[in-house]
Amino acid sequence: MLKLRIITALCLVPLVLAAMFLLPFTYFALFAGGVYLLAAREWGRFIDAEKASVFMVSLALVLIGLMGFLPINHLWTDSASQATLAAGLHEPVMWLLGLGAVWWLVALGMVIRFPRSAALWREQPGVKALCALFTLVPFYWALLALRSYQYEQDAHYGAWLLLFVMSLVWAADTGAYFAGKAFGKRKLCPNVSPGKTIEGMLGGLAASTVLALVVTQSLSLSSHHSMVLLVASVVSVFASVLGDLTESMFKRDAGLKDSGNILPGHGGIMDRIDSLTAALPVFVVVVWLLG
Repeated sequence: MLKLRIITALCLVPLVLAAMFLLPFTYFALFAGGVYLLAAREWGRFIDAEKASVFMVSLALVLIGLMGFLPINHLWTDSASQATLAAGLHEPVMWLLGLGAVWWLVALGMVIRFPRSAALWREQPGVKALCALFTLVPFYWALLALRSYQYEQDAHYGAWLLLFVMSLVWAADTGAYFAGKAFGKRKLCPNVSPGKTIEGMLGGLAASTVLALVVTQSLSLSSHHSMVLLVASVVSVFASVLGDLTESMFKRDAGLKDSGNILPGHGGIMDRIDSLTAALPVFVVVVWLLG
């Protein structure tokens, strides 16, 4: 299994990096849309496995409808050239990302109170569909917002920014794994994910904080912007843990070990992006609030 996971990762990572750095923005949006649809189908399995494809089509229609109201090729206003991220992000997009951030506060309560909280949504397909909507739609627009930042000035600037946030999550996952193995004793959320420990979470936070410090110190940023970036990094890492736990909660309630089997050795798309669904929109919103 470990060998299979490594082989899949060696194939997947270059594909993701190529999409981020080599695809023009329009094609990247299509690539992100494909990830969104696959994740939507897997979310459908949490609700009703027999109607997963129908759910995927429904979320696709929601996304298409939003594209009629939210800018895609021009996510940023003229003030996007300012040094502060999100200063020039169009207001409707920010409201959407803000709504996504609020959803994660609701999800926190659901995770903490699980399995008691499941009584409110277990037999309510519409409620679980809304949870999927608030998870995946802001995630998609956060991807586009970060990737398109200062696109007219430097087509790769946003790709580096997106890679930074993704790397924070990857560093946190790696740090949590090793810290949990070495020091893990106290369970973080045993009713949702028995394998996660508080020590592991703190180890992941330490690893991602070191990465954020290295990056901020290597850039020519003011002290204020460096502090904003550090705070956003830490908050987004905490959010990434919540994203992971939330997906685990819905999988556990549905009796599923993995969200899917499209990635050999890794499970489904949602199993790979669950942390990012929370980290990306929260990162943008925190920078916007502090900027």
